[in-house]
Amino acid sequence: MTTGRAPQGSASAAGVRDIGAIQRRTVVVLAIGQILGGIAAGATLSVGALLAAQVSGLDALSGLAAAALTLGAALLAVPLAALAHRSGRRISLTAGMLVALVGIVLIVIATGIGSFAALLAGFALVGAGMAANLQSRFAATDLASDATRGRDLSLVVWATTIGSVLGPNLTGPGEAIGRALGMPLLTGPYVFALAAQVLAVVLYAIFLRPDPLRVAAEVAIEIAARAEGDRPVERADRPVAARYAILAVAGAHGTMVAVMAMTPVHLAHHGAAVSVIGFTISLHIAGMYGLSPVFGILSDRLGRVRTILLGQALLAAALAVAALGQHSAAAVTVALVLLGLGWSASTVAGASLLTEATAPALRTRRQGRSDLTMNLTGAICAIAAGGVLAWIEYGGLALVALVVVGAVVALSPLGRR
Repeated sequence: MTTGRAPQGSASAAGVRDIGAIQRRTVVVLAIGQILGGIAAGATLSVGALLAAQVSGLDALSGLAAAALTLGAALLAVPLAALAHRSGRRISLTAGMLVALVGIVLIVIATGIGSFAALLAGFALVGAGMAANLQSRFAATDLASDATRGRDLSLVVWATTIGSVLGPNLTGPGEAIGRALGMPLLTGPYVFALAAQVLAVVLYAIFLRPDPLRVAAEVAIEIAARAEGDRPVERADRPVAARYAILAVAGAHGTMVAVMAMTPVHLAHHGAAVSVIGFTISLHIAGMYGLSPVFGILSDRLGRVRTILLGQALLAAALAVAALGQHSAAAVTVALVLLGLGWSASTVAGASLLTEATAPALRTRRQGRSDLTMNLTGAICAIAAGGVLAWIEYGGLALVALVVVGAVVALSPLGRR
């Protein structure tokens, strides 16, 4: 995809492709894949810590489950993006889902034989599914026009809500099936994850045709061939804007992960019931994904940077509420909802800005770097947040996170102008 709406019109005029129909089909396939691929991650987030503690015999190592999942997604982001550049989105997304499928099997085997190292390796491989899910939001922009890029991307992001909710809620039925099949304790939920992962592999391998990235390349060649004189046919690369997009996405993600990861610990220390903690996290996840189409449409109409700044304002409001109301479960819940909304606005608009600020030949590479940076930032912030919480408590953690928000705002292109 190169110049806004022009590719659709050019391809249509040439009678080569119905770009609009291909894009609609692509978004539907990606949304379904997002749901299927999210179940394994949801299952890992719900029982991974318990499995890590059970296999290692140490509760202190339970947090390594989420860390391995996140680091796996980070390390596989660039290879999957490179594969997409060489072979297209279909091959790349299918490969990511296949690697995650191997990870699910390895988790069950590692639990059965009591190998903690193999268990962590399985969690890391499941991270490939997360990396593929992140890449799928960029795949939704390959054939999108400027007028619909944010909306199309956000629809795929919104589908994550279903997988994120389904994964943890399949724990009970999965355990019953696991016992019937004689599976190791706590691995039952991976029965559903395994089935969903197989369906995701089949979905991408068979139904993501034609490949949106390859069609976009064909359309770009056609536009170049039809261009007259020295008329520009390709959007100029804007590396400064692209770097800002990566910063905005990584900053929002790091802020969100740091505060969200410590919220259950903080609430538990203040006597909150498990049901209250679960309800708070559920509302936070709803804030992250539920309104993403709204922010996608806003980014199309108001502009990418303005929507990023709206997201930063929501993050700042969340952190202020968390700092001032840290002793109130209700205030913390409000803060977590605002935190999810701010993350959603910043990441949807940031991913859209990254795509349109990058020349087509560089897009997959920069998209992979963005996902790598985002996941590494999240992992580092999650690890650091524990120490900050112990040092200056929850309110102090929120104030420290405000520094990141301030940096993203100060470095925005609108702020510099």
